[in-house]
Amino acid sequence: MNNTPNWKDENTDLLVKSLLSLNNEDDAYRFLEDLCTISEIKAMAQRIQVAHMLTADTTYNVIAGNTGASTATISRVKRCLNYGADGYKRVLGNLDKENNYEK
Repeated sequence: MNNTPNWKDENTDLLVKSLLSLNNEDDAYRFLEDLCTISEIKAMAQRIQVAHMLTADTTYNVIAGNTGASTATISRVKRCLNYGADGYKRVLGNLDKENNYEK
C-alpha cells in the first residue's frame, strides 16, 4: 500500500525533514513558534488531544466540553483515526510507548 500523500512535493519534503531534525522539546517549541501562529499551534494541539480522548472511547460531549473542539473537528479527527493515514495512531502509540501520556 502506497501512503504517499497527493500533496507531497519539494516544500513538504523540507517541512517533514525539518520536523525530523528536531532534537528535543525546546527545539520543537522554538520551531513551532517561528513556523506557526499561536492559533495554528493551539488548533493542532487541540486535534491531538481530541484524538487521544477518542482512542480512550470518550464521548463527543465530554471531548467538546474538555477541549472546546467543535463536533465538526471531533468528527474529522474520528474520521482520520478510522480511515486516515494512521498518523494519529502512530504518534499516540509512540507517546504511549514512551509513557508521555496515559490513556
